[in-house]
Amino acid sequence: MTSPTFPTFFVSHGGGPWPWVDGMKQLFAKTAREFARMPGLLPAKPKAILVITGHWEAQEFTISTAEHPPMEYDYSGFPEHTYRIQYKAPGSKALAGRVGELLTAAGIGWKEDAHRGFDHGTFVPLSLMYPEADVPVVMLSMKSSYDPAEHIRLGQAIAPLRDEGVLIMGSGLTYHNMRGFGRPQSTPVAEAFEGFLNDAITAPSAQQRNDMLVHWQEAPGARLAHPQEDHLIPLMVVAGAAGADVGHRVFVDHVMEVAMASYQFG
Repeated sequence: MTSPTFPTFFVSHGGGPWPWVDGMKQLFAKTAREFARMPGLLPAKPKAILVITGHWEAQEFTISTAEHPPMEYDYSGFPEHTYRIQYKAPGSKALAGRVGELLTAAGIGWKEDAHRGFDHGTFVPLSLMYPEADVPVVMLSMKSSYDPAEHIRLGQAIAPLRDEGVLIMGSGLTYHNMRGFGRPQSTPVAEAFEGFLNDAITAPSAQQRNDMLVHWQEAPGARLAHPQEDHLIPLMVVAGAAGADVGHRVFVDHVMEVAMASYQFG
């Protein structure tokens, strides 16, 4: 039986371990509700999930191969209990191997990491989407060059996974300036830049979309929204994997004076 084609997701994952922090979970209540309903947007339960997170970059594209990925508590200053959070989804040697095959076929160099665990860009959205942790998860790093065109090509290389029961999910933020959160003057910056991103992902052709994303620094407020683009680059990967599919905004939340949007292609 042929597997249905899966969409690709980009999610704005919010700040730190917010679902486990009183006050923060109330601020992100809309995001929590929307993440919980996102599995219902898929044609079936995925066989596995491939995550490109804004919290993992390497000199070369790197694939996680741990059978039982550990946790990466990549935040500081949060309550002690947030350093004991567990998300016990298994890894997938099969998916990791398939990703490697696709990258090799596309002439893209890659490495493996048998120790990489789930950072909060991974376990926060997935704990709300699949709280039973019963879907295998593999992570694919960004490349530390942050070259948008190279990450779009990466997405194009892994696009066949969409027809193999795999959900490709990029996790970052549409606004990520740590000095701007909570400041009213950041609101128009975040709104303008998210508006640009929405125009890009809803462009009628993949060529137009990808060209806009490659030249994202020309957008209004670009470097104010992303002084460093680690939380933006995962969008490039899922856009590349989208092929000809036009994107749309799944939802936008407004937290700490800024817009945080999540998108779907296909």
